[in-house]
Amino acid sequence: MSAGPKATKVNVISCMSYDDPEAAIAWLEEAFGFTPFAVYRDDSGAVMHAELVFGNGMIMIGPSAKGAFSKRFMAMPRDCGNRCTQAVCVVVDDVDAHHAKAVAAGVEIVMNPEDQSYGARSYAARDPGGHVWSFGDYDPWAAKPSAS
Repeated sequence: MSAGPKATKVNVISCMSYDDPEAAIAWLEEAFGFTPFAVYRDDSGAVMHAELVFGNGMIMIGPSAKGAFSKRFMAMPRDCGNRCTQAVCVVVDDVDAHHAKAVAAGVEIVMNPEDQSYGARSYAARDPGGHVWSFGDYDPWAAKPSAS
């Protein structure tokens, strides 16, 4: 048995909580282009866990008020002065086109598209749950960075 990564499609998946995961799924689909991969519901039909994909990346979401893990280890940004302990970074093909789609969907943009010193272009947005997302064209797999 190995302690290394499993041979699978994606080895790191970000997890977030939302007060209304049903609405979050629809919002993430419309505003950012995610696609539901799997949605698990309780007996009443409420979303208990959902997996959404963007390319070969995935996020998992669940309700903020339920679940042992989220109750024990996670907080909503509003409970932390509207700050986040992480931001999801998503690699997109065309930053300006993705930004335009987000703006058209009414997304709160917290950083307009701008060129970065390392040669990339990116913008940042906040979702209805308060989570911050960074969208950019920097592909760390395209070229190995030089050591500093």
